[in-house]
Amino acid sequence: MSSPPPRLGRPARRAALVVHVTASACWLGLTLGLLALGITAATTGSARTVEASVRAMKLFADWLLLPVAFLTLVSGLLLSLGTKWGLARYRWVYTKFWLTLATTTATVFALRPGVDSAVTAVAAGVPLPDAGDVLFGPVVSLSAYVFMTVISVLKPWGKTRRGKAVKP
Repeated sequence: MSSPPPRLGRPARRAALVVHVTASACWLGLTLGLLALGITAATTGSARTVEASVRAMKLFADWLLLPVAFLTLVSGLLLSLGTKWGLARYRWVYTKFWLTLATTTATVFALRPGVDSAVTAVAAGVPLPDAGDVLFGPVVSLSAYVFMTVISVLKPWGKTRRGKAVKP
């Protein structure tokens, strides 16, 4: 049987936890900002306000979301692999990992292209083609992040089959 992976020492674990919580909070805050901008773009009667809103969304999506998403993913992996929680020992950790991976992927392949198409349209003088392009991503992301925050605090569901088989 192989030996368990090395655990992070207390200073490294605490530093990784601070990075993870900070990055996660930033991701949640950015998503709230995107949602506010998306609601503004979808509900305003002003073409200038729509354009300003979607251009601001593009800045967030192009420059901030992916670095924060990857930092959240990497720091979460470091914490799960370097602590007693493990990546696949507890259902809540496993769920958070897959949701983080899914929302990061959705940011790359759905949210950013949706915002890009909205910017292209309004920059050409066309009204916002589909409010879903600027609303759907932030709503789904926000729901996922709030859910992940809740399970991080409550740590529900117990161990996975793998976690039950591994003795600490």
